[in-house]
Amino acid sequence: MMITEIAYQASITREPFLFREMRITAGLVLQGLDDAAVKEQVFRENLFQYPTERSLKRMAMACTRRLRRLDDEEAVRLIAEAPAATARQLCLYAMMKDSRLVAEFMVQTVGAKYRQHDTKLSRADVGAFFLQLQEQSDQVAGWSTSTVKKIISVIMGILVQNEYLENARSTELQPVYLQSDVRKIVLQHGDASLMPAFNAF
Repeated sequence: MMITEIAYQASITREPFLFREMRITAGLVLQGLDDAAVKEQVFRENLFQYPTERSLKRMAMACTRRLRRLDDEEAVRLIAEAPAATARQLCLYAMMKDSRLVAEFMVQTVGAKYRQHDTKLSRADVGAFFLQLQEQSDQVAGWSTSTVKKIISVIMGILVQNEYLENARSTELQPVYLQSDVRKIVLQHGDASLMPAFNAF
């Protein structure tokens, strides 16, 4: 499925980057467990160390869904076992494959900044992306102000966790280098259009 065929969703307010959870889930998938068995083991052993059953199951489902979007056993193995830099980029790639909103922001805003050698990126840039998106999509225009604020906070968190920004208050875009294993997988799946998100052109 092409990313442009996916509807815009606000689910990232409940399902943020989840790097640690994706690592754990990928390890279970490598063992040959299906999605139901992964969810059951995460819940039974509280592998994510969450306080509630509901959040455990929801996040396990989000992680397995993102991994299935990759449709790539090697990518799953790398998420589980590779050094953090590679695994983190693959988790972001999986999130972009799962969320049209995240994919378009990362390419149209972050990728454009890298292309233009513009090292300034702030919460205002994220807000400007949403204003433009609301003009283009009736669906996004219908989201409440509080939902948009939560999504912007999640996106800022993604940028910090992936070291695009040093911290949540930083406005200086850091240099990012696409890991060779990630580049190979992205190109194999015909997703070269997503590479600007990783400062790769």
